[in-house]
Amino acid sequence: MTEPGTPAPARAHPANRGARIAGLGAHRPKDVVGNAAFAAIGSSDAWLRARTGIVSRHRAAPDESVVDMAVAAAEEALAAAGVPAGDVGLVLMATSSNPRQTPGLAPELASRLGARGAGASDVVAGCAGSGYALAFAAQAVAAGAAGHALVVGAERLSDGLDPGDRATRPLFGDGAGALVVSACAAGEPGIGPVVWGSDGDRRHLIGMTRSWQDHADDPGGGRPYLTMQGQQLFMWAARALVPVARRACEAAGVEPHELAAFVPHQSNLPLVRYLARALGVGAGAAVSDDVVVSANTSAAAVPLALHRLVADGRVTRGASALLLGFGAGLTYTAQVVAVP
Repeated sequence: MTEPGTPAPARAHPANRGARIAGLGAHRPKDVVGNAAFAAIGSSDAWLRARTGIVSRHRAAPDESVVDMAVAAAEEALAAAGVPAGDVGLVLMATSSNPRQTPGLAPELASRLGARGAGASDVVAGCAGSGYALAFAAQAVAAGAAGHALVVGAERLSDGLDPGDRATRPLFGDGAGALVVSACAAGEPGIGPVVWGSDGDRRHLIGMTRSWQDHADDPGGGRPYLTMQGQQLFMWAARALVPVARRACEAAGVEPHELAAFVPHQSNLPLVRYLARALGVGAGAAVSDDVVVSANTSAAAVPLALHRLVADGRVTRGASALLLGFGAGLTYTAQVVAVP
């Protein structure tokens, strides 16, 4: 017997069942910071626009936690899907912004939404985190382990940026994007097979300047900050990700030129455009450019970018979109989805 408020168990091992994105949500903090704010550390507006495409980014308010942002995005997604929080059987939160090693943030998110009793776990895969979480959620729903699943990518990256580092401080933003995953009949447009992987030999390209244990042993060495070797990451992504994206299209039975939208990780606008050209995305497809106004929001970037394309009417419901995430680890993930 389940406790009051817990979601009813989904039917085990349903036949002919797939999964789809049923609703999207987004939260962008009110504080918008333009490029002029970084002139003192040597990053001019002209340089940032030319090298990254970034014009602005959102910063969370001092009293706005990463879970606060996740709740706001999740509530919009649940409302868009028409799914009560109490019917959600799995909550996955993709983030690298948990200020504590434990506990994870997903159980708090589930409780605050009213999804008490749902399975809940954080997914830590850097900027590819929301793609990993979406794949986990789709598999859980298709297998009958959850009737509905909630995926949230949420980041408060501004807390972990060195104020004087021009290689990171201007490039990242805060925010949250959410997706509700629900069942659909097998063969209907939904969430395609995931193509994912990792390259741990290049883990040093994105990480922390030092560990928290190092900081505890030697506080005088400074607190850990996010560090990134941007040029090497650009070169790796340009070389490695096009085959990954092609395999995802092949797995979904879609040619790249047939895609209605291309939604890669929003780290750098020139890289986004290069990947679209190299992949052979059609001229009429919507290519996400949310990085211009949101900067790099890590695990939140892909759901935020997809949400903006839909909100702006640049892609229609049911159309095919290729989601491509990549980041710390190094990790990467790609899958074709039907736009909700």
